[in-house]
Amino acid sequence: MQQKTITVLIDETGNSSVDLDGYAGHGCEKVLKDFQGDDFAKVQRKKPVFYSQTSEGQDRQLKSGR
Repeated sequence: MQQKTITVLIDETGNSSVDLDGYAGHGCEKVLKDFQGDDFAKVQRKKPVFYSQTSEGQDRQLKSGR
């Protein structure tokens, strides 16, 4: 089983980013939504591994701000 890692960064101006590693498909979407809550994403980028057909999973990166 692949290790799952969630990295949350908040800069000095209040902008934040969430980086999810080791999550796949709808599991990734659910974890991302849990962190997002009622906030919305300014920018949402899928990592290259998201598009791969391997079983290692899909990763997402979310950037949001206030």
